[in-house]
Amino acid sequence: MMIAFLLAAATAPAAPPRIVTAVDAEHAFARDAKRLGQWTAFRKWADRDAVMFTPQAVWATSFLKTLKNPPLAITWRPVQSFVSCDGRTAVNTGPWFKQDNKLGGFFTTVWQRTPRGWRWVYDGGGNYPEGTTTPGMKVDLKRASCARKAPGAPIAGPPLLTNRQARQTPEDSGRGQSSDKTLGWDWKVEKDGTRRLRVYQWTGRAYAEVLTNEVAAPPAK
Repeated sequence: MMIAFLLAAATAPAAPPRIVTAVDAEHAFARDAKRLGQWTAFRKWADRDAVMFTPQAVWATSFLKTLKNPPLAITWRPVQSFVSCDGRTAVNTGPWFKQDNKLGGFFTTVWQRTPRGWRWVYDGGGNYPEGTTTPGMKVDLKRASCARKAPGAPIAGPPLLTNRQARQTPEDSGRGQSSDKTLGWDWKVEKDGTRRLRVYQWTGRAYAEVLTNEVAAPPAK
């Protein structure tokens, strides 16, 4: 009986890793790209109001709807994760690799934990500076301060749009924040495709800009 139990345990499929953090979600997203197909995985993990860039901003659900999976998916991994105090919002960034495993550039993904689990709301990336070496495997996790309540919105500007208003406003700019207001981000795309993303975290005393992505305009065709 014991031998049969051990054999059954040895052949049983391993339980999928628990998805607790946005880093866990990023790894699961990357695994699904290999397992299910690249664009299938993007569709699976995208929030209803997620944005991507082509280079102008597009609603991910519309853009991804008809895309067919390539024969091989790209790969990626997070090396930095900026997390809100309550742990329900995070910004991950790290390298992505082409199908031949050569370094392709960097990605940045904004994640929010929803009633359906973690979903990404922003996905963008760009090229690393010339001569950049491949980042290591360790994830540098930086959490916003919980020492004092954040006083207001991380990003100064006009009032935040509701989700419904945002879906009806196809301007090439946007911003968001965690529900506890300890993590915020904004992005803007110029007419030539130049894009900028800024991420802010609450330090307990002030908001600090902890990540900036500057993406150059694509070459003219």
